[in-house]
Amino acid sequence: MGRTHIYISNSHLLCQVLFLCVLGPAFLGVIKPTSCTSNLLTFRCSQMEKNALLNFKESLTDPSNRLSSWVGEDCCKWIGVGCDNTTSHVVKLDLYNPLRRETYNCKSCLGGKISPSLLNLTHLSYLDLSLNNFEGQLPASLGHLTNLSTLVLSVNNITGEIPSSFANLCNLQTFRLMANGISGEITQFVDGLSQCSNNSLELLDLSGNKLLGGNLPYSLGALKNLKNLDLSSCSFWGSIPDSIGNMSSLQLLALTANKMNGSIPNSMGKLSTLEKLALGGGNSWEGVLTEAHFQNLTQLTFIELGISTRWSLVLNVKHEWVPPFSLTYIVFNRMKIGPKFPAWLQTQNELKYLSLVDVGISDTLPQGFWNSSSSLSYLSLYQNQIRGQVPYYQSYSITYYLDLRFNNFEGQVPLFHSKFMKVLYLEENMFSGAVPENIGELLPNLLHLVLSSNFITGRIPPSIGILKSLEILALRNNSLSGELPPHWDDMQSLYFLDISDNNISGKLPSSMQFLSSLQWLSLGQNHLEGELPSFLRECTKLISLDLGGNKFFGNIPVWIGESLSNLSRLSLRSNLFDEVIPQQLCLLSSLHILDLAHNDLSGGIPQCLGNLSKNGESKFANFLEQIAIFYKGRDYLFRNTIYLVHSLDLSGNNLSGEIPDSITDLLKLNILNLSMNHLIGKIPKNIGNLKSLESFDLSKNQLFGPIPESLSSLTFLSHLNLSFNNLSGKIPFGNQLQTLTDPSIYQGNPLLCGLPLSKKCLGDETDPRTTPNGSGNGEDNNDGMEFGSLSFYISMVAGYIVGFWGVCGTLIVKTSWRQAYFRGFDNLKDRIAVFIMVKVVPLIRKIKFERN
Repeated sequence: MGRTHIYISNSHLLCQVLFLCVLGPAFLGVIKPTSCTSNLLTFRCSQMEKNALLNFKESLTDPSNRLSSWVGEDCCKWIGVGCDNTTSHVVKLDLYNPLRRETYNCKSCLGGKISPSLLNLTHLSYLDLSLNNFEGQLPASLGHLTNLSTLVLSVNNITGEIPSSFANLCNLQTFRLMANGISGEITQFVDGLSQCSNNSLELLDLSGNKLLGGNLPYSLGALKNLKNLDLSSCSFWGSIPDSIGNMSSLQLLALTANKMNGSIPNSMGKLSTLEKLALGGGNSWEGVLTEAHFQNLTQLTFIELGISTRWSLVLNVKHEWVPPFSLTYIVFNRMKIGPKFPAWLQTQNELKYLSLVDVGISDTLPQGFWNSSSSLSYLSLYQNQIRGQVPYYQSYSITYYLDLRFNNFEGQVPLFHSKFMKVLYLEENMFSGAVPENIGELLPNLLHLVLSSNFITGRIPPSIGILKSLEILALRNNSLSGELPPHWDDMQSLYFLDISDNNISGKLPSSMQFLSSLQWLSLGQNHLEGELPSFLRECTKLISLDLGGNKFFGNIPVWIGESLSNLSRLSLRSNLFDEVIPQQLCLLSSLHILDLAHNDLSGGIPQCLGNLSKNGESKFANFLEQIAIFYKGRDYLFRNTIYLVHSLDLSGNNLSGEIPDSITDLLKLNILNLSMNHLIGKIPKNIGNLKSLESFDLSKNQLFGPIPESLSSLTFLSHLNLSFNNLSGKIPFGNQLQTLTDPSIYQGNPLLCGLPLSKKCLGDETDPRTTPNGSGNGEDNNDGMEFGSLSFYISMVAGYIVGFWGVCGTLIVKTSWRQAYFRGFDNLKDRIAVFIMVKVVPLIRKIKFERN
């Protein structure tokens, strides 16, 4: 497993050994060649160093027995151990794990804590324990191994701060600590090294220790021998210190994916040896970059400047500027470069990789750009406003990635001819015409084809079917017509298919059953028809299925719940499905979007729907996925956040019965729409359990009874519609409900009262909510009303008492009345309750209605 174990002696000593072994016996007659070879060429480490290694082995775990050779007297023969050929001291310990492939469950990984016994290896100059599972804090004892020139501890689980003793490692040339859990700042460590006049550090890689944090120390500038500095993904903030310009040997500087939000100093332009500059990721750089920042960067070949705060960093150079460098790799993402296309780019003749994402270019591309870009292997102009046409026929010999999404390119869909092209994104432009019929022959190795949201017409060419490597096909929101291509048999790699929002007609071809890798299928808003074919049950990896807005009919198949167990999103809205909602849908424990709206479904809402989404949010998302959801009274197109949405929409059907109480178990539900059905009964009293509910619609049903008080606890609720039911009583007040002031959300419920309706409830005159400023004792409210209202309610109560006892007395006396009203009710309590509901309550309601 080790890469070097024994150091060969110098040639002079070897000659002496050979002389003794070959000629010695002739003179001495006592030493045999075999014994000479085995004894004189064998190194023996000291007892102290051997014990140190054994103690180190004892402290770790070795599930694959990698250190099985660590037996016997001579530790210099042990795997991973290297000894000096003269002194026999252990100078190298290389336990790097080349077999590691996964972060977790690494069977070949050494583990445990790094034992302090290594301190006894005082001559150690090389220590590599990378790609293992060592844990615990970084031992301070390693800082006393002052002969160390290489220390590599990277993809372990080491925590804690870098010990202050590490500042003693002035002979250290390579220090790699990437992808651990190191915390704290590095100021003390760097300050200590910078004060060592003979510090030798050439490579420092602390990337992937996200808790490191702090500002970059000014003392970095004193590390003048440093060639490679990688502090990516370490949560640093602030600016780059101006002293960076003193690092005269620096070749690589990587600060990507931090939280830096300051400026980039002009002194960066002094780094004449700098070859790679990576400052992007999650940083939010501010200010302006000018020619001074690049003045002496003659060796620069790689620059990456993607920022998280859009356009907070501006590149402002003269139009005629000619850079001192010749770049092969450029990433300028979300920084401001436009509106003109940067002229200096045309001087970069060695470019292989160019990414200008959201940089504010609203210009046309320079003449000849497409010819000069033929050497590019990667080109992304995503999310600008670039105008003009792409040449209709373009032959690319190298390009494998082309992304022109979200621009204003127009003209016919360009013909690209390249056996190397893997990715073609033309989404959200103004391309027109047909997809080239021979696209399968032109781009035989294509992996991603995304042409969504253009003005493309014609049919989907059958040659699509010969793209055996195709993984993503997105043709959404065009004007494609005809039927789906007949042959999908060979597309075993296809996992994303979106042809929604077109004019595709006919039935689903049976060859789609061979799409065994399919995870996202969206065919909504077309003219597809027929019963849902049973062969779709073979697509068992489906995560999202959207067939809404078509003409599918028949039952919703039970096999959806039985076979498609990975479904997170299911939309069958606006079709012609009938019969009942199958109970088997409740088996989809990961389902967090269920949209069956606007069909002809009947029967009740299954009680078991409360079992949905037990697994929380879907962990699977695709950056191209889109689903239309009826939300807050209108259709919304969800895209990047779709995996966070929890929605249940059964509206516009013929469902009957009561709303099952189990609905309130869907604790992460954002959207609940049961409107336009024939539901009866009461709103579940525990509706307040749905703390995440934002949009709630029960309108146009036959619900009765009061609105539950718990509704007022829904603090995220921003859309509510309970109109056109038979709800009664006082509308709850408080929290989010008091912001929903549109009375139309309660209209069509004549027995409701209270704000925001103009109809007052009994006792409203003493309710502070109905008085100016909530005081409850304003004189204006009482004038002309108090006496009239009081006399009205006194007379109403008196009439109620007289009427009640008048009728009740008659019931007590007349047996025939009792038999007519109370047949089937045996005790007096039940009989009085029935009488009140049948006679008294309608009488009171009538009096109140006439009074209002």
